[in-house]
Amino acid sequence: MRDFHLPGRSAVFATNGMCATSHPLAAAAALEILKSGGNAVDAAIAGAVLLGICEPQMTGLGGDMFALIQKDPSADVVALNGSGRAPQAANAATLRARGLSAVPIHSTDAITIPGAVDGFCRMAKDFGNLSLAEVLAPAIYYTRLGVPVAPKVAFDWDQSTALLQGAARDKFLISGAAPKAGQIFSSPSQANALDLIAAKGRDGFYSGAVVEDMVASLQAAGGSHTVEDFAATKATYGTPLRGSYQGFEMLEHPANGQGATALLMLNMMKLFDLTGMDPFGAERAHIEAEISKLAYDARNRFIADADYTTRIAHMMADETAASLANLINPNQAMMHPSDLSKAVHKDTIYITVVDKNRMAVSLIYSIFHAFGSGIASDKYGILFQNRGAGFTLEKGHPNELVGGKRPMHTIIPGMLAKNGRVTMPFGVMGGAYQPNGHARFMSNMVDFGMDNQAAIDAPRCFSDNGLMKIERGYAPQVHQCLMEMGHRVEIPNGPIGGAQAILIGEDGVLHGASDPRKDGCALGY
Repeated sequence: MRDFHLPGRSAVFATNGMCATSHPLAAAAALEILKSGGNAVDAAIAGAVLLGICEPQMTGLGGDMFALIQKDPSADVVALNGSGRAPQAANAATLRARGLSAVPIHSTDAITIPGAVDGFCRMAKDFGNLSLAEVLAPAIYYTRLGVPVAPKVAFDWDQSTALLQGAARDKFLISGAAPKAGQIFSSPSQANALDLIAAKGRDGFYSGAVVEDMVASLQAAGGSHTVEDFAATKATYGTPLRGSYQGFEMLEHPANGQGATALLMLNMMKLFDLTGMDPFGAERAHIEAEISKLAYDARNRFIADADYTTRIAHMMADETAASLANLINPNQAMMHPSDLSKAVHKDTIYITVVDKNRMAVSLIYSIFHAFGSGIASDKYGILFQNRGAGFTLEKGHPNELVGGKRPMHTIIPGMLAKNGRVTMPFGVMGGAYQPNGHARFMSNMVDFGMDNQAAIDAPRCFSDNGLMKIERGYAPQVHQCLMEMGHRVEIPNGPIGGAQAILIGEDGVLHGASDPRKDGCALGY
């Protein structure tokens, strides 16, 4: 139990249904859908699409989505992949010939076909109770009317205005500037696009006026995207990856998502006595950082489009985890994990909803970097993701940019289970941090006995590209100790990631947890 003398928040308890997400309006909309006869899938779609106007720097119709769905407690969990592909004309050789070594982040070369809308339509058709028009009604209402910009959203927006280009500046700035907290932001043009999706389903987005606007805008900016590329977009189902940790099971989305990275981290964490460490001390922070370096190096070698990924079994094997863990020096930070691990590898926005029938949905929806590519369509203001930056230009790599191929993705929904029962849909936002965040969240609960809200609230650190980012929740002596171990320590400008979770208690009570690093909340009834 938390210390009620100190600032913080309690978990939210309810029995009939619950939503946890990063904006209160989205959580409230999802809850209203549940109360009006919708199920968890209907509510998750309603809340997620609304987040596109509440947090446009994070997500929108021009992005991708992934979901883990359990129809009822007796059903198998399915993984829905609503990520798009590179346009058919794209290829790494063209970019290499231009002298590039990476896909330019804010260019049409980084724009893959948006897959989220097809994913939402597929979910609604296969699992939903309500019509698409009913499910999208809250998003259409708020997108046209406008929403007051929340404080954290305003902070993020202000950091990223320089990234917006052309029509995107007209659509996502007010009088040339980022909106302030409390200022109303609306997008009537996107509401018109949502009207078409509500009336026609996926055809309202992937054919007709909306796709014509998107393709014309992309081609005018130098893109090779075609109407045929959009028409071919199709969400696909798969089987979740599973890993065990201290009597619990973690379910992760398979490739092209990076869920295997979190499972590799857990496999390495098993080999260290974390419970004997201070949960917020330098020793645990160091071991977690070294584990993440090696796991992310493996991710960069192996994870790609499922049709191209061949070594996930190796990545998740206990022998691989043991070999990598042996490379960790408990007193010294490693500088170049890829050089150390060569011998081992030789042969390369979130919402969760649970309804009264215990259908559980873990869904993540994103445009990748802040405001994605920074490019929007001229008429409808569809802001395009830059997921193509997840490709590599390295010739022969499994994740090499190829037309019609899905890039490696950072976004991953998660679920925890015990004794065969799904106990918690959860997710951690924050780009590359997500696998690290999944493993840390589970460790906080399992190794250190925190409830889901405390596990989310706990301070975070993350070793990212040679820099050890540490939130202010860590004591100064921890910073000093980590620097003595060789870490380059920095307190980041903003918090590390964000998380949401719903624990499904055996007694029928739902425990909702929502990250104070975002503007959102958990709501139930």
